[in-house]
This record gives sequence, structure tokens and C-alpha cells, in this order.
Amino acid sequence: MASPESKGPKVPPAYPPKTPPPQKKPVEPPRPQPATSPKTEVAVRRPRMVVRNRRTAALTFRADEWAAKKAAGQAVETVRGWDYPALDESDLATVVQQLVTAAVADGGKRVSVHLGDQEQKILVAVLSHVPGAPNDSVLGQVAALATVDSVGTDSAPDGRRMWAILDAAPRPPRTATTAA
Repeated sequence: MASPESKGPKVPPAYPPKTPPPQKKPVEPPRPQPATSPKTEVAVRRPRMVVRNRRTAALTFRADEWAAKKAAGQAVETVRGWDYPALDESDLATVVQQLVTAAVADGGKRVSVHLGDQEQKILVAVLSHVPGAPNDSVLGQVAALATVDSVGTDSAPDGRRMWAILDAAPRPPRTATTAA
């Protein structure tokens, strides 16, 4: 009979693997969520702007005193690439500057300018991203421009939106009237 020492040193088995030690701290249960009070106000959702089958551009700026000039320059450059040779670029720049200036006056941190085109019309929409009382005095100034077809604004909890639609169609040549 062979003794156990004759078979060699005793080595621990490789299987089954070692089990991990128990956790020192128990798993924390989920924290209770704060109770929300039922809202008595009815949330008013304004329709989202949906743009399909046309060229668009979205420009975002920090709401500071230089935003209006930057926005006007970038908007004119963007629309210039859309090939509207009869578009009055000075009217487009004026519309963007006035709407962005009004949006900056709302006091937010950023202003976004959205451009779109369809059937010889250019849409300029400016969002202030700040809820507040709208100052609609800018709309009269914008509507007075020669190529502006319509203007508008609306307010919602997520901010104020102002827009103008400019006519980019070629203008018929003016005929000089002579006094008889």
C-alpha cells in the first residue's frame, strides 16, 4: 500500500473557482422619488415647426449685442447660396437684424435663426428661448419693408417665436410715369 506522501505535494484543486468574498456594505435600496403635486394648469403646446421638401438652415448665436449683425451676415450668405438673384439682400439683412435684436432684448442666453425657402419665398424665424411678454413693436417696422409679405409672433413657455416671409421673386421693372 502506498502512503499519501508518495504521490507528491497536495495542490488545491483548480475547480470549482474561488467564490468572491461577501460585500462589506449591503446594496443601497433605490431612493424614494419626490412626490409631484398634480398640476392644475393645462399645458398649452404650440405646434412645432415642420419643414419638408425645401432648403433650410438653422443658425444659433449667443444673445449679446453683436448677435444681430452676425446673424444678418450669416443669413445673407446662406440665402445667397440658394440662388435668388432678385432677392433684396438689404431687406433680408434688416429683417434678421431687427428680429434678432428683439429676441436679444428678451434676456435669454441664446437666439436661434431659422431660414427656409419655398416657391420664391424666404422664411426667417427667430426664437428667443425665453418666456415673457412679447414686444410686438418690431413687427410694424419689419412689415414696412418692401419685400416683406407677412410677419407674426407667438409666445409659449419655451420662448417667443417671431417670423417674417420675404418675397424673392423677380420684381417687374418700374415704368417711369411722365407728367403731361
